[in-house]
Amino acid sequence: MPRSFFNSFRLSRRIRAALAAVICVTALSYAAGPALTQEAPKEQKQGGQASPQGPKTSPQPGANLPAYSAEQIQAGQALFAGQCSFCHGRDAAGGEGGPDLTASELVAQDVHGEKIGQVVRNGRLDKGMPAFAPTDEQLATIVAFIHDRKAKAKEGRRRTVDVTDLQTGNAEAGMRFFNGAGGCAKCHSPGGDLASIAGKFQGLELLRRMLYPEERRAAGPAGPTGQVPTATVTLPSGQTVTGKLAYRDEFTIALVDASGWYRSWPASQVKSAVTNPLEAHAELLRKYTDEDMHNVLAYLQTLR
Repeated sequence: MPRSFFNSFRLSRRIRAALAAVICVTALSYAAGPALTQEAPKEQKQGGQASPQGPKTSPQPGANLPAYSAEQIQAGQALFAGQCSFCHGRDAAGGEGGPDLTASELVAQDVHGEKIGQVVRNGRLDKGMPAFAPTDEQLATIVAFIHDRKAKAKEGRRRTVDVTDLQTGNAEAGMRFFNGAGGCAKCHSPGGDLASIAGKFQGLELLRRMLYPEERRAAGPAGPTGQVPTATVTLPSGQTVTGKLAYRDEFTIALVDASGWYRSWPASQVKSAVTNPLEAHAELLRKYTDEDMHNVLAYLQTLR
């Protein structure tokens, strides 16, 4: 056969392949794009001819958010400044101890406060955030403020904590909590381990040490009193062994005895009791109100 026939045959195969690719791409774009109505938008009908249409864009995050009033946002800003800004910054863009809420995936997924509200009311104790108990109306204003800040925020911003955010407590009320409901005076003394504490640590660092002494112990010595968790293990024979707690889970308990030996036992075969001087701090995280935290911090700031 003539070469022109083979050339035309190869060309027709290329054309068919190209047409098939165009058809596939077109079909996929229709499948991925938003549904089309039978009537074209009004702006396309000017002069009896369809005007060029710009590229379609996917709905942006937050497109379905309710409209928040200026009053809601303003009320939420005041509550946020008093309760949340010492970790998350005044503009919710993050501080020295809390994440940037304007870049939070959880906030991006929140629509009516259902996700933000769950975190606010339950806290995240594993990440150092206590639970709060706002009313439904107060929570709605905080949610409004956070979403407003997210809508206006620029990516990549991060703020430090404003010193004034940590100066809202009442020192006298903090002293009463320290000596009373908080039970702090059982282990701590203004004239002992806390003497001049405000001269050594200020602002956020003092707050961290107040709330999370475990972090301080993990980073170095076990605090002013040198206390660490201890364990007493009672063997089946009745013998007891006491030492520094080294490890404990549901299967094993281990300690370092007075001679420096590491000793461990199956938890099911012995009886054990653990004394942790810092356990009271963990319990306080569950009981603290935002007002309590600010008040105790204000009291500690007077110990210079």
